[in-house]
Amino acid sequence: MSEVRSRHASGRPFLEAFLHCMLDEHEGRFRNRGYLALPLLELLLDERHCALSPDRLATLLVSDVIRFEIEAATSPEEPGRGRPDPATLRKRLRHALRFVGGHLGATDTGDLLSRSDRMPEPRMEELLPQLPRPPATDAGRWFDVSVQPVYVLHDEYFFIRALQTHEMVFTTISTDVQAAVRSLRDGYLEAAVQRVDHATAMFERASALFRMVATMRVEQFFAFREFTRGAGAIQSEQYQRFETACGPPADARLRSAAFTHVPAVRAEAEEAGRDSLTRACHDIRREGRFSQAERTLLDAALGRLESRHRLWKSTHRRLAVRMLGDAHGSGCTSSVAYLTECRDNRLFGQLGPDGKRLPGS
Repeated sequence: MSEVRSRHASGRPFLEAFLHCMLDEHEGRFRNRGYLALPLLELLLDERHCALSPDRLATLLVSDVIRFEIEAATSPEEPGRGRPDPATLRKRLRHALRFVGGHLGATDTGDLLSRSDRMPEPRMEELLPQLPRPPATDAGRWFDVSVQPVYVLHDEYFFIRALQTHEMVFTTISTDVQAAVRSLRDGYLEAAVQRVDHATAMFERASALFRMVATMRVEQFFAFREFTRGAGAIQSEQYQRFETACGPPADARLRSAAFTHVPAVRAEAEEAGRDSLTRACHDIRREGRFSQAERTLLDAALGRLESRHRLWKSTHRRLAVRMLGDAHGSGCTSSVAYLTECRDNRLFGQLGPDGKRLPGS
């Protein structure tokens, strides 16, 4: 593969990204980005190739989980793969179908869920034609090789797709917050509130992923995670970009594992004059921009985002307790203890509790 890359990858971005991910462990740089094939998926977001939105790509990733699970359930089982039992499969499919349903419309979603509940396993493949698929283009065909398990167990495929979807969801949330900052700077408070509220709503999609991941068998997780040392969710660049878009991290936070594992994002956060939603809010209050009523609407939107984020963190911790117990995370953190410590972090702590103004501001 190294030879193929040196001879043929130049000027072929998808091939270059694919081989970069495939060779990361061989070349001593195995990290979350390579394990999740994010360089390859990010090319599908590029307007020069596919121009898929992160939210649309998230839907395609979970649709692929549904497709994978149904095709596995309706085929002879391969030895050593460990397919889920029928009850676990139906629970997983139901959560996945609800996630995908946000892009299908209420009628289509209800039809899919109703049909999946009534169908025996041999007929589940009848659901497949209703699922969205990647564009039938040269770029879209790379989607099928954007999942690269490191072990043979069934649940790893599903797990990788769930983590990839997490990155796409937080790409959307981060983009929303950055757009809200620009709207405030340009004098459009209502537009800023709409983007903050959209980010808040996206946390429901993020929480839906936890419900899906909760169907993963613990014994399978512990088996394949032995081969993912060095790659962990703490290396999520998009989550940290969301955090820094909300407000500048405190020095202690910048020195924590959350940022030392994502040096590129840490460097961005340390840039002088870097803008954030917190900084924009301080500026408009100091300058007396917008009416009191408008600023109250903005405060309320920030409070909703803060509250939803706190709920998401609590759910994340509960899932980690179930899956890991006292074990360390594959990203070399103390996992549950780390998540417990982070529960009290606030997105808008510099604006006061839950986004409210500080006294005298």
